[in-house]
Amino acid sequence: MIKVLLADDQALVRGALAAMLGLEPDIEVVAEVSSGDEVLPAARQMKPDVALLDVQMPGRDGLTAAAELHRELPSCRIVVCTTFGRPGYLARAMAAGVAGFVVKDAPPEQLVDAVRRVHAGLRVVDPALAAESLATGQNPLTERERDVLRAARDGGTIADVARELHLSQGTVRNHLSAAIGKTGARTRAEAAKLADERGWL
Repeated sequence: MIKVLLADDQALVRGALAAMLGLEPDIEVVAEVSSGDEVLPAARQMKPDVALLDVQMPGRDGLTAAAELHRELPSCRIVVCTTFGRPGYLARAMAAGVAGFVVKDAPPEQLVDAVRRVHAGLRVVDPALAAESLATGQNPLTERERDVLRAARDGGTIADVARELHLSQGTVRNHLSAAIGKTGARTRAEAAKLADERGWL
């Protein structure tokens, strides 16, 4: 049996995935959690073969949880299953040690196939997302530029962002200027929106 851990903050989606996987004779869902913070404790306890993680969850996001899970339990293969098929997410997922990346609107048999294939040691990536990721290229933003954009996207002033990140206002302006240039945006709000849409934040 392939033991599976499911992590998704939407109870309806999580329940539907568990029911669908439970119909398969060789797959057993051994744990269901609703936040990224619960992934590692559940995995330590249940020792799943495959973890299916959503990206956007309360607490740790799925990509952060994936990196922690991969470090601590490298034998557990990870599949990201998300509504948000963004090229930047794919790159970050692969860097975190994820073996599969599928979008939630894929046919159910594709998800079941992904679980079996990653369990067998293969990689599975949504083909449309892989093509888009190649076309978009690598994330050009530095870690600090991402921090500043994340802090600025809620509409805070330069002073607010500087205070939150313990930086000088001049440094914040420099990082924002660089991020605006790299995203091809006109304003910091547009830069944050574009970076978010590409999965770079």
